[in-house]
Amino acid sequence: MNSRWTVGIVRETRGFLALRDEWRRLYGSVRARVFNTWEWLFGWHLHFGRERRLFILTARDETGGLVGVLPLSIEEQRWAGGRLRWLRFLGDEAVGSDYLDAILRPGDEPAIAGALVDALASTWREWDILELADMEETSPLVALLRARCEARGWHLESTGRNRCPYEAFEVGESFDTLLARVPRADNYLRRRKWLERQKGFAITKAEDPEALALALPEFFRLHALRWGARSSLDAPDVQEFHRAVVPLLAAEGKVRVYLLSVEGRAVASVYALLHGRTFSYYNAGYDPEWKARSVGLVLVGETFRDALAEGFSEYDFLRGVEAYKSDWTRGLRTTVRLRITRPASLGDWVVRAQALEQTARGVLRDALPGEVLTRLRRLRSRGQEVPVR
Repeated sequence: MNSRWTVGIVRETRGFLALRDEWRRLYGSVRARVFNTWEWLFGWHLHFGRERRLFILTARDETGGLVGVLPLSIEEQRWAGGRLRWLRFLGDEAVGSDYLDAILRPGDEPAIAGALVDALASTWREWDILELADMEETSPLVALLRARCEARGWHLESTGRNRCPYEAFEVGESFDTLLARVPRADNYLRRRKWLERQKGFAITKAEDPEALALALPEFFRLHALRWGARSSLDAPDVQEFHRAVVPLLAAEGKVRVYLLSVEGRAVASVYALLHGRTFSYYNAGYDPEWKARSVGLVLVGETFRDALAEGFSEYDFLRGVEAYKSDWTRGLRTTVRLRITRPASLGDWVVRAQALEQTARGVLRDALPGEVLTRLRRLRSRGQEVPVR
């Protein structure tokens, strides 16, 4: 291990709480995502992670300053009569966190990441499977883990997870020049002009805790009108998570809820997350009765207008390649899931068994007659969740 860095492990909630100010200072200097903030992950730990044991690796320099964090937790499961221990990212379930990763001080990223990974390897007796989901494919940590696994003879399985459309703005770009390359720009302009003529038309944005306390329920209402129980955001525990986390993010200027209203009633909403120079579209909803008036399209356009006016350099739609996103974007990122195991271990056996089972399902799917597959899909569709956060 590099002697420049001292690596420790935070295993208790009070230790996680004590990291808040240091984590915020470190995070403010890096190009991380909102999903890696202390606020998001601590809130997730309290609402969804209490059945897991904290396993947060921290790296400090010679002065004791925090220079790196790898936010993990251990989940135990019973498997074939044994105990299986999964070491996973905090925030990796239920709330649609993209780009989960280590948080590393700029300028020393490779060395700090190496120290964290070496410390992680030294704890192999405490876990069976290291599963890191929804990392950006190009993350330096992904390449480092691949190299370290190869050197140690460990097995690494990499699987694609989500594709995330985004738009990088040109230097000095205006909203008008952006619209010039948007396929549905004419529709956006026409629909906006029509809405402007309607009584009580307004677009508002809530950013402070008080305003967000009023706007967030409207967002949930509109999202439910659009998606209903097909979205994970319909779950009470997920909504409770957002009600708890949004005020924390608001205090750091990292969240915004837009509402488009007509005649005093909100008919469309966008929930956005902000960090550095990136504006992220987290989710949205609208009243289906207003679909023909393209209220969703108009409000998305207004969020692009704001992002450009406020000097953001990038607009990220996060996971999902729905058609309306491609109208506004040219770039596409991919997230991956890494599974790391030691040869001949219980975790290795489980991962290989699951891969074999998945392959068998694929073979069966190809072999079954079409009408049988249709019946199976109908049976499985009950209770399945649409991939909308």
